[in-house]
Amino acid sequence: MATLDVRPRLIDALSVLRDRVDAARFPLPLRGAARARRNRAELLAQLDDYVIPRLRSPQAPLLAVIGGSTGAGKSTLVNSLVGRRVSEAGVLRPTTRTPVLVCHPDDLHWFAGPRVLPQLARVWVPEQDDGGEDAYAAGGGRGAGGGPGARMAHGSCAGHTPHGGHREAHVGHGPGAGPEGHGGAHGAADVRGVGAERKAGELFVEEEAAGAAEGLGYGAAVGGGAAGGYGAYGGGGGGSGVGLGRDGGGAEAGMLTVRIETDPALPSGLALLDAPDIDSLVARNRELAAELICAADVWVLVTTAARYADAVPWHLLRTAKEYDVTLVTVLDRVPHQIATDISGRYAELLQRAGLGHVPRFTIPELPESAGGGSGLLPATAVAALRGWLERHAQDPVARSAAAERTAAGVIASLRSRMPALAGAAAAQHAAALRLAGRVEEAYERAAERVRQEVAAGEVLSGDARAHWRDHGLDGRSDELLDALTDGLTSLLTCAVDEADERAAEAWRRDPAAAEVSLTAAEGASGAGGRLGVIVRRWRRCLEELAEEETREARAGQAGERAGSVEPEESAALLATALLGGRRARTAGENLADLLGAQTALRLCERGGRLLATYLERALDGERERRLAPLDQLTVPLDQQPELIAALSVLQREKQRETETEPRQEQRQTDERARAMQKEEVSG
Repeated sequence: MATLDVRPRLIDALSVLRDRVDAARFPLPLRGAARARRNRAELLAQLDDYVIPRLRSPQAPLLAVIGGSTGAGKSTLVNSLVGRRVSEAGVLRPTTRTPVLVCHPDDLHWFAGPRVLPQLARVWVPEQDDGGEDAYAAGGGRGAGGGPGARMAHGSCAGHTPHGGHREAHVGHGPGAGPEGHGGAHGAADVRGVGAERKAGELFVEEEAAGAAEGLGYGAAVGGGAAGGYGAYGGGGGGSGVGLGRDGGGAEAGMLTVRIETDPALPSGLALLDAPDIDSLVARNRELAAELICAADVWVLVTTAARYADAVPWHLLRTAKEYDVTLVTVLDRVPHQIATDISGRYAELLQRAGLGHVPRFTIPELPESAGGGSGLLPATAVAALRGWLERHAQDPVARSAAAERTAAGVIASLRSRMPALAGAAAAQHAAALRLAGRVEEAYERAAERVRQEVAAGEVLSGDARAHWRDHGLDGRSDELLDALTDGLTSLLTCAVDEADERAAEAWRRDPAAAEVSLTAAEGASGAGGRLGVIVRRWRRCLEELAEEETREARAGQAGERAGSVEPEESAALLATALLGGRRARTAGENLADLLGAQTALRLCERGGRLLATYLERALDGERERRLAPLDQLTVPLDQQPELIAALSVLQREKQRETETEPRQEQRQTDERARAMQKEEVSG
């Protein structure tokens, strides 16, 4: 078994893999996409909340997460293990809305910062007996943020007791306050929420984390306080309102938090975390519970005599087996009369599932188990579980083995989980390419249609053809140009509409496009206006080109009437020759008579290139707008190979570490032997 010391190369490989997983996206509603999104979120939670922090800090306390289904008695179990009420237990469900982490005071620094569970802001109730002046001096500022020296400022005014009475609260109390940790005096004085002072005989009641209209909020921030909340980690908040500051700024109200409690009754090296219900009716609670379990060195899964065969706890048990985590099960609230029978059945189910080796503890049904009880079970009821946890926390070998087993199990599970994620990424990429290909194909056909109809002179029809007939009878050049411009705009608009219909029909037949619509493209309905703008730009460029060539023809007197011809006349003839096809053969002849054959030929060539450029620009712009919904989905083109490459590097580093461990252990054994020999000689 490997020793969890500092492993820079392995940690670097895991960090790269973590970034690749974070960049992966699965927005298209393909079969398996929802599962891939869940797997991605679970992987990120395990890597961020547990694996990488554990490898970086192998000496950190053992974190045991108490998880289970609704009404299993998790909070009562945590309270009983600690010896006092630190987590609210009750008959209303869900009771635990904000997770509670309890550790020894000496271990607080391991959990006060974002080492584990970095997405959760920290708040806690200070232990104090006086009116709270010390709390003010120790921490951050009141209301609108703590001073720059504060480490874990928190608090509130006007907190509530469970009995309806009010109690004083103190803002800005926390360890690690710097010399400027006195905080600011300009805060909101009536911010309601967590952080109230505990008084004798009162149960701390946490307000809803999401905040309230009156200004509930708390700011546990990295570099910034909350707007109208409290500052932490060296940043002062500011402004009014509700929020939780994080990463240098105010965050929205409703940011997830974890409440920190310290108690010397817990042994140093062990922390307990009471998680929300894994089957809560509140989706956010379920998701948070799953993330918290992923952050555990030890999973303590709690179920009851009435629900031990339910699907939810067994799903967690199967997951624990898959990841080879250090697992403990607690069968709670077992009636005395059937304790032997129920315990035997549960043991048999575990054995069938390949989990017969898992430590199993049974807690009888007691009056304290009910929500109306004291919330504390007798010490004898939890003595066996507490002894197991203390032994694994205080025995260096057992502690290292428990942490290593869980970390190694998660890393080993990547061999099967990452290819599945990469496969889902490949499916997303293929689907995105397929949908984009439908649009590309439709617009290629549209471009071909436009080229053919321009060559056939379809633009020179209707009003344009009438103006062309009148042009030889002293018709106005600008009116002919207007008619040709309108005709070209209509041709492009019809081609784009046809391409959109063809692409939309193809997308309707593709399940991958179920939640993507061509009509979601920005300005998709205004194609005619945009195309008209582009055609008018083409006309202006064509007129400038005709004016340039006409000027040169005048200077050289190339044509019979070059000295008297107007640029508008040249532009009208050029546009007719380019857009009229066979219907306007005389336009080119007339242009040659005006400017000379060589000049007219050069002008037609330049005008043809200019027309092709603007037609391509018009169609490309519309095609890109239709592809915008796909681009906004941000399906990275290379996410599959990057995921596989990151896994390959990780496996190589893990193999290299495995190969070097025996040599390291042998060197350590040799060093201990030499040290013993020196002691014998000196003795």
